[in-house]
Amino acid sequence: MSASGGTKAIVAALAANLAIAVAKFVAFLFSGSSSMLAESVHSLADSGNQGLLLLGGKKAQREATPQHPFGYGRERYIYAFLVSIVLFSVGGMFAIYEGYEKIKHPHEIEAWYWPVGVLVFAIIAEGFSFRTAIAESNQTRGKLSWTQFVRRAKAPELPVVLLEDLGALVGLILALGGVGLALGTGNGVWDGIGTLCIGILLIVIAIVLAAETKSLLLGEAAGVEDVEKIRASVVDGDTVTRIIHMRTLHLGPEELLVAAKIAVRAEESAAEVADAINDAEKRIREAVPIARVIYLEPDIYDEAAAAAGENPAKVPGGPASPDGITPGGDAAGTDASDVDASGSGTTHGSSSPGGAPKESGH
Repeated sequence: MSASGGTKAIVAALAANLAIAVAKFVAFLFSGSSSMLAESVHSLADSGNQGLLLLGGKKAQREATPQHPFGYGRERYIYAFLVSIVLFSVGGMFAIYEGYEKIKHPHEIEAWYWPVGVLVFAIIAEGFSFRTAIAESNQTRGKLSWTQFVRRAKAPELPVVLLEDLGALVGLILALGGVGLALGTGNGVWDGIGTLCIGILLIVIAIVLAAETKSLLLGEAAGVEDVEKIRASVVDGDTVTRIIHMRTLHLGPEELLVAAKIAVRAEESAAEVADAINDAEKRIREAVPIARVIYLEPDIYDEAAAAAGENPAKVPGGPASPDGITPGGDAAGTDASDVDASGSGTTHGSSSPGGAPKESGH
């Protein structure tokens, strides 16, 4: 997902929500409708959320430091998580409180044309924002359903804006229904019920956002398609004969770490192995451009030893690893014998394309 696409959707949502928040609050002052007050706070909270997303995107662009050698890409996840908290606390809880008070102490809506007119305007404005978010999401969604897109997207901005806009549109319809029923029946309780429904809706959306961004904060592997591309790129069938095990991790929405132990032929020289690793890194970046940090550790794969079970990680058809990456394409697991805790073996890695620094250790 491009940062520019996410930014365009965020800016469109921010402009719409600021205009809507002002209009809703004016309508509340003239009508006294609790639904309008809840909706104005909802739009104000959404505006703050979009501000947080823009701030997170800006901070994520900072250069890596010795204290943060992999950069600040995850800042975008942190601010997306804050959005879910703001939506829950400011939007949802306030709406539930206001709805409860309105049900407990109902009063007739005054100047009905203000809330109705503002709600119609807000639906049009939110519809424009939602349409922009859909158009931007379709550029990266591919064949995924909308549910799959929200759950699998590594860049949090568009799923957040999509859910916010969807919640806003449904909330506006609930508010319009509450105001309409209150006007039709002369009973202000309906206005409070509409407000209560808006609060429940916001809390549900906030929980969904929190769950998805929590997973990103914990660290997610590359998608299945990218894993398959990486696996196909590493093995050249000449010097690099198979992948013993591999791990991938998103350092940010558009930056991927790849670490793998690869099997090389015993008769190859150190120079030939180094060249093969460099070539493998190049192929990986061509196949998956966001794979910017790559560490490949060469090892000698002994089929006889693997068959005898001396190293379970090298046994074809062994237990599946979390990535589903296998020696030569079959399932394989890892244990302590695979982790070079003693320092034996060599690790060859790079953190950026083209002449990037290499790290090796004994």
